[in-house]
Amino acid sequence: MEMERVTEFPIRQLDRRPRKRPRLGWDVLPEVPKAQLGLFCGQDVGSVTSYAPLRQPSNISSSLIVKEVAQNGSPPWREDDKDGHYMFELGENITSRYKIHSKMGEGTFGQVLECWDRERKEMVAIKIVRGLKKYREAAMIEVDVLQQLGKHDKDGNRCVQIRNWFDYRNHVCIVFEKLGPSLYDFLRKNNYRSFPIDLAREIGRQLLECVAFMHDLRLIHTDLKPENILLVSPDYVKVPDYKGGALFQTHENLEHLAMMEKVLGPIPAHMLKRADRSAEKYIRKGKLDWPEGAASRESIRAVLKLPRLQNLVMQHVDHSAGDLINLLQGLLRYDPSERLTAREALRHPFFSRDHLRRL
Repeated sequence: MEMERVTEFPIRQLDRRPRKRPRLGWDVLPEVPKAQLGLFCGQDVGSVTSYAPLRQPSNISSSLIVKEVAQNGSPPWREDDKDGHYMFELGENITSRYKIHSKMGEGTFGQVLECWDRERKEMVAIKIVRGLKKYREAAMIEVDVLQQLGKHDKDGNRCVQIRNWFDYRNHVCIVFEKLGPSLYDFLRKNNYRSFPIDLAREIGRQLLECVAFMHDLRLIHTDLKPENILLVSPDYVKVPDYKGGALFQTHENLEHLAMMEKVLGPIPAHMLKRADRSAEKYIRKGKLDWPEGAASRESIRAVLKLPRLQNLVMQHVDHSAGDLINLLQGLLRYDPSERLTAREALRHPFFSRDHLRRL
């Protein structure tokens, strides 16, 4: 895989004060498609891709454009903002190869721009990382992981593809293939209507194939969630963004553990006994210290309203519920030694029985 490095300016000291920045929305097609999955590496990149078809940009009319820039020329030098984000105007160039078409989104890591690749004659998504040391270092780790994945996924069937990367005005820029919206965006735009069981099965199969592929390379994806499942076409998806996500919406540790027990059942006693000192405050007499240790009544109510896993599944699945419940229980077992691996899960009856029916 060819990589490109372009360094135009030396590293500069920047104001390191953190600041929350609003994320942008995405244009999402009104209908829920079939799905095809794949994998994407990095921080928040998966949540900022859009589904516009590949096209060469026409003349852009925007209040962000102040003056014309020579077709392939570099834009004027600008200071980054106080958080180290790259400042740009629509229609400008990033090196002579890429022309900025639109802003697709942003996050803690930086921002993602939709750009026209003059060399390949296609739209790409360029992740422009903040010009701060810790983000630059994280970006280089991401590039290394992406290169590993690309080396072993030559056909690009499993992973989001890195086109190249370069260093531009103290910003690491990673160029990706441009993909569709996230599964979360489709759910949101369709009022969170459930997917048909056959579609859920196909998405699950592709997800597990992606995860198994990563595990074979001794890589772990720690942020599997709808925001990080990207639609490639009406019947194909890819998986991005390799960091940490949560099944339960809480940042309070004891409440989180109580939610897990409510949905998945009690935490095994042998695991509680092995808890280190930092976790001892959550345990009393060999059990989770709940609800006695709850922070508030609201916290107790939030836990009590959660359904058991099997009840949650049966609310939405009218057939294949038994196989699906059994599969999820295997994937969510507390003890890693008892938990299904991705490859074991692919052989589960939830998938194999469907295969036999089609034969």
